[in-house]
Order: sequence, then C-alpha cells, then structure tokens
Amino acid sequence: MTKVLGNIKGDRAIWAVAALLALFSFLPVYSASSNLAYLYGNGDTFGFLVKHFAHLVLGFLIMYGVHKIPYHYFKGLSIIMIPVIVVLLIATMAQNTTIEGANASRWIRLPFVGVTFQTSTLAAVVLMAYVARYLSKIKDKKVSFKETILPLWLPVFLMLILILPANFSTAAIIFSMVIVLVFLGGYPLKYISVILGSGLLILAFFVLFAKAFPGVFPNRVDTWVSRIENFADKKDTQEDYQIERAKIAIARGKIIGTGPGKSVQRNFLPQSSSDFIYAIIIEEWGFLGGVFLMLLYMLLLFRLIIVAHKSVDIFGKLLVVGVGLPIVFQALINMAVAVELFPVTGQTLPLVSSGGTSIWMTCLAIGIVLSVSSRREDQIEGEHIEEKEDNPLEVLRKVL
Repeated sequence: MTKVLGNIKGDRAIWAVAALLALFSFLPVYSASSNLAYLYGNGDTFGFLVKHFAHLVLGFLIMYGVHKIPYHYFKGLSIIMIPVIVVLLIATMAQNTTIEGANASRWIRLPFVGVTFQTSTLAAVVLMAYVARYLSKIKDKKVSFKETILPLWLPVFLMLILILPANFSTAAIIFSMVIVLVFLGGYPLKYISVILGSGLLILAFFVLFAKAFPGVFPNRVDTWVSRIENFADKKDTQEDYQIERAKIAIARGKIIGTGPGKSVQRNFLPQSSSDFIYAIIIEEWGFLGGVFLMLLYMLLLFRLIIVAHKSVDIFGKLLVVGVGLPIVFQALINMAVAVELFPVTGQTLPLVSSGGTSIWMTCLAIGIVLSVSSRREDQIEGEHIEEKEDNPLEVLRKVL
C-alpha cells in the first residue's frame, strides 16, 4: 500500500475531493438502500453497502491505472474507441429487454461476468476526448464548416442519435458539453450557431415523430417526454410524486438534519440511493450537509480549471475540460432535480450515488484529468533536474 501511495501523482486536491466524496457516500447509500432492500431483498441493507464498496474499489483502481497513462495516448485511443462505442450503442439499443422493471436498452450485459454496463456513460468520455483531439488538431488553422462535418460532427451526432431514444438527459448533457468544449476550443461562433440550430431541429423532428408513431421507439421516449410535460404542467404523475417526496425530505432536514440513518422519506422515495440521494442527504445531514457536498464539487471545478490552465498543450487543456466539466455539471443537475429546478432526469450524483457504471466512468474521467496534471508535475521535475545539472556549482560539487 505504501508503494502504491508513493506512486500516486497528479493534483492532490482532486485526489482528496474524490476520496472525500467516496467516503461520504457510504452512510447515505447504506441508509437510502433500505427501500431497495425491502423491495428486492430480505430487508438487509448490508449487501448493498458491500456492493457499493466493491464498485468504489474498482473505480479507484481504474482511476489509479488511468492516471499512470500519458495523456497523449488518449488521442489515438479516442479514435480507436469511436467505432467500438458505436457498435456497443447499437447493440444496447437493439436489446429491448428490462432489468428490475427498468428499460434495459440503456444497459448491456457483459459476457462471462454477468455485470450490466451503461454504454452511454463510456460513450460520453470517449466522445469528449475525441472532440478535444480534433480541436487541438485544427487549433490556429482556418477551417471551413464543410471540412469539420465528417471528422467532427458526424461521430457526435451519430452517438447522440443512438443515445437519445433511451436516455434523453444523457444525450442533452453530452451535446451541451460538446458545445461548451468547441466554444472554448476556438471553433467559430457562426458554425456553433448552425450546430445548435441543427440539434434543436433534429430534436423537434424526433419528438414529433415519436408522438405520431409511439410504437416505433420501444425505449424511453414516452418517459422523458412526459417528464418535461409534467415539469411544465405539474401533472399528477409518478415523477411528481418523486419530487414531492424529495421536497418533504429536504424540508425535514432543516439546518442540521435528522441524523445519519434517520431518514423517513427513504422508505417512500423511489431511487432514493441513486437519482434522489441528495434529498436523503439533506434530510439526514441538513442544509449544512447539502452545502458541504456542493462545496466539494465546486472545489473539484476549481481544481479542474487550475489543471487545465497549467496544462502544457492545448490538447491537455481541452481534455481536462471535456472529461472533467461533465462531472460537476451532472452533480449540479442531480441537485437541481431534487429541489425542482429541473425535470426528473435520472442522472446520478457522481461518486456518491450507488451504481457501478456511473462510479467507474467518473473515476475514468478523473483519472484522465490526473494524467494531465501528473504530466505537468513530471515536466517541472525534469526542468528542476536540468537546472541543477546546468549549474556550475552543482557540477563542481559532483567533481569534488
């Protein structure tokens, strides 16, 4: 263990934030999983805690392994993985099966191990790395919109189209983050406006088509359309029930909360250990606990900006923003849903909610960020050594 800790590189604050979020997650996950324990088990929540622990251990192993990879390797890896991800998304969408009552067209079961995996989360990380690679390639070059359609926007829209029917919120987040990334990467604003218009047009056509032919898409189109309609019209639906229970939990929490493990709404709130875990956290830890958790994500955002600023090249800067910013954005969306600022999205709270795929892909993204920051550390150390060797006094000391 000492040897492993000695080999840890990268931004220490990011390591600390990730560790704090993971450690903090055990109590709310253990408490909130009681609903699932009674619905799908014998009432024992210990098994869910062990499962969450295993997911986190594997996630941090992924983070450790990825942060040892030189980040320039992700340029080539992103190109190789694009067709692989497309095939996985097609295979996932074609399943049309269910897992525990949920639509399994968002998951694919890995052979031999029997573990389900949400392919859209991996697609998001790979796509952001791919876009960062392309933007760094055309940096300071004058390109026409036509030149960027095939190498840049075709993979983006192809993945979004494959994700959209089953998971609108993930597709929307990916599209938003791509737009932010191309804006920061210096892509012309007039081209971005064309892409925004095209995206909205495709979405409108998709919704109209789904409404006219509801049987064509056997996925979750009706679900996310109803969520948006419910958020606007306040209809009496399952989503409205979830929001009401979440607001009751938040109201019960007050300033200091009811105490760890003393939540009442965890027994009534569906997905209390994943999508709505923030409401349970506030109920048990109060307003102070909710603010503390938000500050951790804000600290992560601050360190992401620092790492991006200090990166040695444009690819590193864009890669940190591309894979790191969605983590904070997803966390804010999860919190906003709990307080009814957003419609129900199904997005988890990174590194806190239960769920293997979300934890693993968050750790993968953080590992990539740490790879960028560790490269900066190696360069500084190399420069320091070179300065020492060039110092005449240092050379004279070695001779004597």
